[in-house]
Amino acid sequence: MTRRRANRANKLPPLPPAARRNDWPGEPRLGVDIGRVLIFPGDSPGDTSFISGNEEQALLTPPMPGAFEVIKELVPLFGGRVWLVSKCGPKVQQRSLRWLARWDFYAATGVRQDRVLFCRERHQKADHCARHSITHFVDDRADVLRHLNGLVPWLYLYGPQRHAPPPWCEHVENWRQVRARVRVSLASDTLAALAR
Repeated sequence: MTRRRANRANKLPPLPPAARRNDWPGEPRLGVDIGRVLIFPGDSPGDTSFISGNEEQALLTPPMPGAFEVIKELVPLFGGRVWLVSKCGPKVQQRSLRWLARWDFYAATGVRQDRVLFCRERHQKADHCARHSITHFVDDRADVLRHLNGLVPWLYLYGPQRHAPPPWCEHVENWRQVRARVRVSLASDTLAALAR
């Protein structure tokens, strides 16, 4: 099936420029944000109650519905090549690591414990993605994905958004949609074409 027919059949957006790169790693690699993607947001318009609450409240903050289950399904599809990539300071880094341990994330999903990456600025997620040749990335902020546009072929803007998503990423409202859209990308003829 041609890419054009696959797009129509699966309602995919046009193949992004990054997907035509010459440095395609030959294997899919997934990157996932933590706050408001893995960790359930609070009631405030800010980040998560995980960040604004005390330590006990933070560790009790539940995961996003379906996140662990879907990631567990995706890990073997990506051959174990799955990273968490989060922008935060040292205090939230430590809290994030404790939260992942508290919710038994690694055993529940199969993501390796040494595949959790942090940075201090949002644009630095692009450095991690380049270093690890990330091909798919899930984040709740369009301003983060903007830095990955042209670098990461498949970008997924997660959760409710105040503005229409940019045309160079796919909007996914929940983890079921993440699973469906990622599966379509992995089943498409694009991967085979890029690996040539």
